[in-house]
Amino acid sequence: MNNPQTPSSDGAKPSLLRRIPLAFGALFGLLADADLAARYVALRDGTPPAPAPVQPPPAPVMPPPPPPVLKEAGPEAALQLLALLQREARLIDFVGEDIGAYGDADVGAAARVVHEGCAKVLREHFSIVPVRDEAEGARVTLPAGFDAASVRLTGNVVGQPPFAGNLTHRGWRVTDVRLPKTAEQHDARVVAPAEVEL
Repeated sequence: MNNPQTPSSDGAKPSLLRRIPLAFGALFGLLADADLAARYVALRDGTPPAPAPVQPPPAPVMPPPPPPVLKEAGPEAALQLLALLQREARLIDFVGEDIGAYGDADVGAAARVVHEGCAKVLREHFSIVPVRDEAEGARVTLPAGFDAASVRLTGNVVGQPPFAGNLTHRGWRVTDVRLPKTAEQHDARVVAPAEVEL
């Protein structure tokens, strides 16, 4: 073996007593590390060491998307809608009434009035269209990237899109809102004024 001795950092060659632990350390290091063994062979043979394999740069780690910004809805529009439903359908009176003491015929007659009034409010103040055009019960396929805010998956939801299933509800989307304008001093919390007959 023609292994030239390399001077230590202070320029002196290591003594025999210093070389014995170095040899044992080198032996176990060469057994454990194939790259170290390859560099040792190249040094012993006087050939330049093979360049270390270039490691591809790590894939960039995409930060998680920021959480959605939650908007706080003002109560005015909701209170205005509630006032319209009370005025046209007496909704608050109907829902607040204990209907246990009434027969089904009486409840049905009251429900008809509430239904007609609610339908009138929706027709006059909202334009509402189905989210999906297919008939309910039709077989539909949802591709990758479908709008999860417009379509809710139910049943056995596993795997990745595309998803195929039966349309159980077409959904509704409001395309226009036409709530009446109110005066600045209007108290929207009074959804139905008290009535006093003289």
